[in-house]
Parts: sequence; structure tokens; C-alpha cells
Amino acid sequence: MEHLSRFKNAALLHHYTDGIKCRVFVTTFTGAAQQLFNQLPVGAIGSFQEFRCLFLHQFASSRKVRKTELSLFAVRQKEDKPLKEYLQRFNTTALEVPAATQEVKASAFSQGLLDGHFFKSLAKIPVSKFDALLARAAKYINMEEA
Repeated sequence: MEHLSRFKNAALLHHYTDGIKCRVFVTTFTGAAQQLFNQLPVGAIGSFQEFRCLFLHQFASSRKVRKTELSLFAVRQKEDKPLKEYLQRFNTTALEVPAATQEVKASAFSQGLLDGHFFKSLAKIPVSKFDALLARAAKYINMEEA
């Protein structure tokens, strides 16, 4: 979980001992996490590792689902939305899939396009690299905005 990851980074930076980690970690709690901690009997946690496992087990459903390359193929250009808006949404998703190759990104982006001028351009002269696709898309975006 992101919360735990940020805490672990801070703990490393400040060289917290195991006991200090437990005491400081509690101060980061709000809402349901604070309620969970308040319900624990005194001495129920013997180490930060136990605390971490309890926290992860309790809040596993809050975990952000890691996106895969397939997530890129789910991003689609919306009807009546400009190419620029689609490109921004696609890039936001692509940032969450760092392992995606240039080829996969180009393919996913192309498949998500509406049947418009840019789509037809790519059908006539395909590109295999996402960087090349971005350069061409920039020209079409400029035409749309002119």
C-alpha cells in the first residue's frame, strides 16, 4: 500500500528502530486504521513486521491494483472528444505501466482511436513506435485546435 510504502521510506531516512516504527506508524492513522489500532489489546503487537502484516491484511482491499499492458488497450477515445484529450488520458494510464514497450503503446493507442482523420492516416502509413506516433499526433492536434 502507498501509505505503508511512504512510511517505510521515512523510517529508513530517520533510522527508526523497530519499536519507534510501531509508535510512529500509529500517529499516521486516521479513520478505520485508527479504530483498528484502538481495538487491539495492549501487547498484541510484538514487532513492526507483525504490525505491518496486520495492517496489510486488514486493508488489502484498499490496495491499488497494478495496471498491466492490457490496461492500455482499455483506454478509448470518446465520441466527440478531441485527440488531445484521448492522448492525455492514454499517457496517464501509460505512466502506470512502465514495462509497456513502444510497440505495445503504439498498438494500444491506435486501437483506441475513433475512425477519424488521424486513424485513417495511421491506417495508410502505420507506425510501430509510440514516439513516432506522438510526433504525428501532435500535428493532428495542432490542426484540431487551429
